[in-house]
Amino acid sequence: MSDVLLRAEKVSKHFGGLVANDNVSLSVCKGKTHAILGPNGAGKSTLINMLSGDLTCSSGSVFFGNLDVTHLQPNERSLLGIGRSYQKTNIFPTFTVLENCRLAAQSREPRLGAVFSSAGNYEPYKNLAEKAIWETGLEGYESRVASALSHGEQRQLELAIVLATQPSVLLLDEPLAGMGSEESFQMIDLLKKLVKTHGILLVEHDMDAVFAIADIITVMVNGSVLMTDTPDRVRASAEVQQAYFGH
Repeated sequence: MSDVLLRAEKVSKHFGGLVANDNVSLSVCKGKTHAILGPNGAGKSTLINMLSGDLTCSSGSVFFGNLDVTHLQPNERSLLGIGRSYQKTNIFPTFTVLENCRLAAQSREPRLGAVFSSAGNYEPYKNLAEKAIWETGLEGYESRVASALSHGEQRQLELAIVLATQPSVLLLDEPLAGMGSEESFQMIDLLKKLVKTHGILLVEHDMDAVFAIADIITVMVNGSVLMTDTPDRVRASAEVQQAYFGH
C-alpha cells in the first residue's frame, strides 16, 4: 500500500434525501491511471469533488498518504499535492499561456498577495510555469493569449496550470470533453506521459480513451461502486454491460 497517494474510505454524500454517493472506497496509486465509469447520475463528479475538497463528505474519510484531509479546503489540498481539472475549461482567457501557469505556480506562495506580485520577483515560479508548459506540449505558445488557443490547446493549458502547482495526484474530470479525434489522441498521449510521474484519477465518457489508458476502472451506478477491476475484466462483465450499456 506504500504507492497509494490518495484514497477514499466509505465516503458518502447526501443532498437532502438524495444519496449522490453511498459508501464509496477507492485508491489512487503512483504511476497508475484509475478511471471512473458510469452512466449519467452515477455520482462520478460528486466523488471527485469530495476528493478535491469542492464538496464536503456527509460521512467517510479522505486520506492523502497517511494524512486525513477530509476537512481540508481545496486550496489546502492543492498545497499538499492534489491537483484538479474541471469539466469546463478553467483558465484566464485574457492572460497569456505563461501568465496563466505562473499565477498557478505562485498560488503555492503562502505570503498574502504573492500571487499578484511581479514575475521578476519570483523567477522560480516562472521556471515552474515553463516546465509545466513544456510537459504539456505547449512550448512556443508562452506568449499567446489563452482565448486564441484551440479547444484542445486550452485543455492542455488547463493541465499545465494544474502541473504548475506541483501535484503528485491529478484529479481529471472529463479532460477529453468536446475534443475531436486528433485532439483526443494528443490528450491520451499526454496522459500516458504524465502518469509516469503522477497518480491519475480520471472521469471520462470516452470509452475508447478509458480502455486505452486506464490501469484500473471503478464502475459506479446510482452513487455506489458496482465493480473495481482491470479494464479487461470490466469490459467482460455482464453486470457492467447491463448497468452501463443496458444490455
